[in-house]
Amino acid sequence: MNWTGVLPALTTNLRPRGAIDHAAFARHGRWMIESGCTGLVVGGSLGEAATLSFEEKLALVRTAVRAAGDRVPVVLGVAALSTAEAVALARGAAKAGAAGLMVLPPYVYSTDWREMKAHLAAVFRATKLPCLLYNNPPAYKTDYVPAQIAELAAEFSTLRAVKESSGDTRRVTAIRHLVGDRLALLVGMDDAIVEGLAAGARGWIAGLVNAFPVESVALFNAAIVGDTARADAIYRWFLPLLRLDTVPKFVQHIKWIQQEMGCGTATIRAPRLPLDGADLALVRATLRQARAGHRAVFGTVRRAGS
Repeated sequence: MNWTGVLPALTTNLRPRGAIDHAAFARHGRWMIESGCTGLVVGGSLGEAATLSFEEKLALVRTAVRAAGDRVPVVLGVAALSTAEAVALARGAAKAGAAGLMVLPPYVYSTDWREMKAHLAAVFRATKLPCLLYNNPPAYKTDYVPAQIAELAAEFSTLRAVKESSGDTRRVTAIRHLVGDRLALLVGMDDAIVEGLAAGARGWIAGLVNAFPVESVALFNAAIVGDTARADAIYRWFLPLLRLDTVPKFVQHIKWIQQEMGCGTATIRAPRLPLDGADLALVRATLRQARAGHRAVFGTVRRAGS
């Protein structure tokens, strides 16, 4: 399992009536790999995991594994209402060929550290797969602070990485101070990637990569090697788009952009609804600005690849 580089949190390709389009999902995954991404994350928040059934999640793993072959690892997001379902999902992912797990807090129920730790422990022990802890307190109302993460790292050998999405890049420094190189640290908010890498993160579970994979990889590669001028130029161009990943309608934003860029559809599952009004105006204007400035930064016309 490789927890470095750009790992897309894949959107889930849906047909007009809401069924999963596995052929399109496979094409999309292959495009991500061919664009330089280092892994595929299936069934995350951007993948509309809360609307996917247990079997649909495992079916997506199988499709992604076939699409990736032996080129990159496939990771399944493990999120469920109950610990029992999360454990079953972890075991099912292992059988389906996943190389790693992205472990989330339980849906809906946010509680104290004793109960949250017990939930995580059950998932970490469910398989031998390496696990990434997903810390996203704005979305899931559970915050794993650095001291708690260090406690988990000391007790569970299958915990190998952390996706830090608190919005506070100081967390990267704090975790590194406590655990050193014991855990790989990844940025989980698109508009904090350069800051997170500067603080010591070495991976990015990205959202806008679904529409702009080459550009995302170029930004990551420039930032990770310290090419400040190149990273700054790409980041200034990319930031208005990346900020669309860190608001409640990020799924609608990113899938709409994919559709406009010719690399997906905007179809989502309820309770999400298609963009309209001010939301649609914002994303349309942001994409128009990005298209207008693309050539100046990259020297080529942006082309879709999936």
